[in-house]
Amino acid sequence: MRLSTVLLACLMPVAAVASPETYTMDPTHTTPNFSVAHFGMSTVYGQFEYATGKVTLDRAAKTGSLEVKIPTGTISTGDSKRPGSSARTRDDHLRSADFFNVAEFPDMVFKSSKLNFAGDKPESVEGTLTLLGVTKPVKLAFTHFNCGPNPFTKKDMCGADLAGSIKRSDFGMKFGLPAIGDDIKLMIAVEAYKD
Repeated sequence: MRLSTVLLACLMPVAAVASPETYTMDPTHTTPNFSVAHFGMSTVYGQFEYATGKVTLDRAAKTGSLEVKIPTGTISTGDSKRPGSSARTRDDHLRSADFFNVAEFPDMVFKSSKLNFAGDKPESVEGTLTLLGVTKPVKLAFTHFNCGPNPFTKKDMCGADLAGSIKRSDFGMKFGLPAIGDDIKLMIAVEAYKD
């Protein structure tokens, strides 16, 4: 019995015994960005200052998971202060109940349900985005992905750029439609270190 167990273990492919690797996102280098049409005249670009989360990768089995938490109160479109003015800024307005309602919903969260690979690298991730208490399916594409040692610390890390789009009205964010666009382009730059 013992000999057959040893033989079976020797015959199993190496990939079958490989375990998933987990990575913790570096909030300093994990930045969600977005863009939206403004009056059909121009595009407003913005970002959230940081995000936190976890990544799990099993490159042998070509599976994995991703969870990103974004603090909505950190939104910035470059209009947070006006010298000599006490008027509400655009960033203040975006934090209000008209848009992100950060007092009631301080975070939005993306949770993956499926990681799709093309060859040895992730190609896209499917999951759900929860924003303003509403959860909807979202698919993000990997426009860049790479893993290796940090050139300075030598710690194992992975980096990626993700892109996708949502309709803000799907989440109940309808203020200013249609003058302020409904289609929001999302870009998330991620760096994560192996646990």
